[in-house]
Order: sequence, then C-alpha cells, then structure tokens
Amino acid sequence: MNTRPLRSLARWWPVALAVAIAVMAVALSAVFSMIRSDVAEDVARAEREFQGDRVEALMALVDSDRHPFRERNRAVWALGQIADPRALPVLHKHYTGAECQHDKYLCQRELKKAIDTCSGANASWMERVTRKWRTGSPTPAPDGRQ
Repeated sequence: MNTRPLRSLARWWPVALAVAIAVMAVALSAVFSMIRSDVAEDVARAEREFQGDRVEALMALVDSDRHPFRERNRAVWALGQIADPRALPVLHKHYTGAECQHDKYLCQRELKKAIDTCSGANASWMERVTRKWRTGSPTPAPDGRQ
C-alpha cells in the first residue's frame, strides 16, 4: 500500500483548513457589509421625508399610507436589522399574524421577524456579538444581554 498520498494530505490539510476559514470570514464580512449598506440606504430614504432619528424616520415610513408596500416592507426589514425596541409599537400595530398578502398589507412574516428581533426574542449569539458593529449603537440588547 502506498502511503505517500496520505503523508501529503497530512501536511496540507491545515493549510486547506486555514484557507477555507479565511474564505468564510471574508464572505461573512461581505454579507454584514451589504446588510449595513442596505440599512443605511433605507434610513437615508426615510430621513429625507420624515423627522427624527433613524428609528423614528423608519417608523414613520412604515406607518405612511403614501408609500407603496415594497418601500414600507423595506423599512420594516431595516427596523428589524437595527433591533431597537422603540420600533415595537409600530410593528405590533401592523402585525395581524394572518397570511401574507403583499398587495394589500405589510409582509406579516417580515413584521414577525422584526418584532422578535426588536424584543430580543431571537437574539442569536452572532447578533449579540455583532449588534454594536451592525447598528453602530452601543446599547445592549433589549433583554439586557451584551
């Protein structure tokens, strides 16, 4: 039996593992960067029309009947990414728990996800670790965890 390929594999697997980890880290960083950029775009759009800080402007956009559901759903998504508990009243106001009807109502699935995130109900370890980086907010999670 030829053991040469096994010796070669034993020598190179740490390098392959390090490369795979580096690629995954770059990909994860790119995803976070894209999310942060998309949230910033949504916030800028809301702040052009509405008063207040970014959360207040997004809440006003969610409540606005002058805007199409697509824009308002983006504002709901952005509020979920920011995860500020101040958004809960406006999110609860529009959440019915019914099936999604995107042509008639805000996306119920997206509202539920935003509600859970803003209330800390689904704060994963990654969300807790990256909360300050993603949102630029030094505030702890709504449930008091860092």
